Amino acid sequence: MSPSKFKEINFPPTYKYSSDSEHIPLEFYEEAFPIANRIDLLLGYFSSNAIKVLSRAFAEFIYNGGEMRLVTNHIFTFNDYENLINNTALNNEDKIIDIFSDISSIQENLSMEGEHFFDCLKYLLKQGKLNIIPVKFNNVDLAHCKKMILFDGVDYILTDGSINFTLPALIKNSESFQVDAPWNGEVSVKRIEDERNNFEKIYNKEHPSYRYIDEKEIEVVIDAIGRDKNIEDLLDDSLKFNNKSYGERIKKLLEKKKLKFKELIEKIHNTPHFPKFNGKISEPREYQKEAYNEWVSNNFSGVFAMATGTGKTITSLNCLLNRYKEDGFYRAIILVPSIALLNQWEEEVESFNFKIILKVGGGNKWEKDFANYVSNYSWGIKKDLIIITTYGSFVLDRFQSLFKRVQEDFLLIADEAHNMGASGIKSIMPNINSKMRIGLSATPKRIYDPEGTLAIDSFFNDSPPYTYNFSMERALNEGFLTEYKYYPIIVELTEFEFEEYTEISKRLLRYFDFENGKFKDDPIVEMLLLKRKNIIHKASNKLFTFNSILEDLKKHDKHKYIFAYIPEGYSENNEGESEKILNQFLKSSHKKYPELKMNSYTSEDQNLKEILRGFSEGKIDLLFAMKMLDEGVDVPRAEIGVFASSTGNPRQFIQRRGRLLRKHKDKTYSTIYDMIVIPRLDGLSDEFFNIERNLVNNELNRVAYFASLSMNYYDSKDMLDAVCKKYELDLDTIINEL
Repeated sequence: MSPSKFKEINFPPTYKYSSDSEHIPLEFYEEAFPIANRIDLLLGYFSSNAIKVLSRAFAEFIYNGGEMRLVTNHIFTFNDYENLINNTALNNEDKIIDIFSDISSIQENLSMEGEHFFDCLKYLLKQGKLNIIPVKFNNVDLAHCKKMILFDGVDYILTDGSINFTLPALIKNSESFQVDAPWNGEVSVKRIEDERNNFEKIYNKEHPSYRYIDEKEIEVVIDAIGRDKNIEDLLDDSLKFNNKSYGERIKKLLEKKKLKFKELIEKIHNTPHFPKFNGKISEPREYQKEAYNEWVSNNFSGVFAMATGTGKTITSLNCLLNRYKEDGFYRAIILVPSIALLNQWEEEVESFNFKIILKVGGGNKWEKDFANYVSNYSWGIKKDLIIITTYGSFVLDRFQSLFKRVQEDFLLIADEAHNMGASGIKSIMPNINSKMRIGLSATPKRIYDPEGTLAIDSFFNDSPPYTYNFSMERALNEGFLTEYKYYPIIVELTEFEFEEYTEISKRLLRYFDFENGKFKDDPIVEMLLLKRKNIIHKASNKLFTFNSILEDLKKHDKHKYIFAYIPEGYSENNEGESEKILNQFLKSSHKKYPELKMNSYTSEDQNLKEILRGFSEGKIDLLFAMKMLDEGVDVPRAEIGVFASSTGNPRQFIQRRGRLLRKHKDKTYSTIYDMIVIPRLDGLSDEFFNIERNLVNNELNRVAYFASLSMNYYDSKDMLDAVCKKYELDLDTIINEL
């Protein structure tokens, strides 16, 4: 097994390396470079061709985020001067970042002649990972200063002796140096400390014996034309020193490294890891580490109640990754509410480098593969597997009959976990024996379903404020969500709608418990409330209001990236015919604003992924949806939201606003227009007023907190205060209670 720290290196008994001994200098470089976090070189001569010989070791060093600082002589080869001193511009930075995301690509580009090799080094220079400082010692060469300080994150080691970082020095010249390590006694500790202090003085330009020179003082050696054959280690003729020039010991050592490097690449390519950022494997954020620790403390079970945009998916997969690091295997099942999320989760899982994925639902063929897995499992062959399934497929008997035989070892992740309280899932909850469980939701509570909410809490062994909680206020303050302007807009019922609404409300009066301020438990109440809610839901003035909003947006030249939620169902159109409400909005908007490119995103539409891509690329200006994008789907490019669908369900509102608050590099803030239908009060009795007051209070619970966090709170506050005044409510009290 390759060493991961300096202490694990099998050093020579004398800690000495020399070209004429059993342990040659190249052996030290090949073992020490890959595990070093930082390498400080104080050398006579440096040449990038030395890196090419050490290409595999140097590739590991780069891949692990290593930093190299070089204080070196003022004499350079022509190629190094031209590329690393005189011209440090990158030809294609994106390509270099891509190279660094793959350790095998780094090695390939470091071991060939050409611009990619130098571009890699230039990129390191730009990132501050490679610093080259040419100096003169007492105004002469630096030939006798040959030291190297390496740090592995725990220990510093020091080399001192006859070393130059050039091609001949590595493969031909008679080189030797001694290694000091802190575990070898106080003398070594003192030497390391002194040399570290000395290097920092030189590097920070505080050492009186060194002069820091500019470009025009650098001497350039062109290929094999040396200025003095007595200092051969200056020469670095890459044409002369090819593979045939290597001695047998060098060849043997490089071949051994090649085999080890191949094994390392295979291991890296197949090992799960935290997702890459800018081409480099990143680290989980502190709150994601905290969520994992809280989950472990709750016996590997719990709900993550996290606002949209705070990375619920990554937080849960980081828990799986941590378990993999502990156990050496991964087995998980992820439940999602839609096909869109099935595919979205697959991408997230792949970003963690989890390779073995089985998708269940959405027309995917899974039964044969899963049956084979279960059969092998029963024989003790327990392989890695991540199942991503829709809730609808999860409850199927043919899936459950297989899953129940392996479920105990599977971490269960329930996305949009409020779905777990639905009757189909709730009925099989007692049969789910997964020992590890995570529920994800910005809104774990099931509105109007306390029984379902209790079932969820019980299943995840949790209760409010839950195992881990990340509020929207915190998400905004810490920059996880886009700031927003919020415009609640009052929509009045037509005279006919209001009469119908009033008639239903009068019937509801018979079932209202005035003493307790709520409706009695009666099936007729549920039917009447649903009927009345439908009137608000389909209020015809919403279409007029919607067109007014579009007109206002057009005046302000805001006619792209508009996202609109439209009421479901049918209503009478202008011709008195029953027509889908969505179609009415589409026709009206197209008639008034033909220049706008529009589309819908519903279960009836084809190529939904292409529709979202077209919207994000600006090919679709206005996208209409009903319920399809309520849960979890990323639409980060949406800048303007129009909520014309007043469902009265706080969770649905929270999910919909979450689509608008996703971060995007080209989005400075979001704008949300929210249509709120509140009945008029003219001519109502005191008793009827109390019922309406209770309903308006519930509606303000939905919007008040969201309004209070907006950029333009005091604009919306005036309107909300006016509503509160009508219904004898206090906005500040509502917000504080929330």
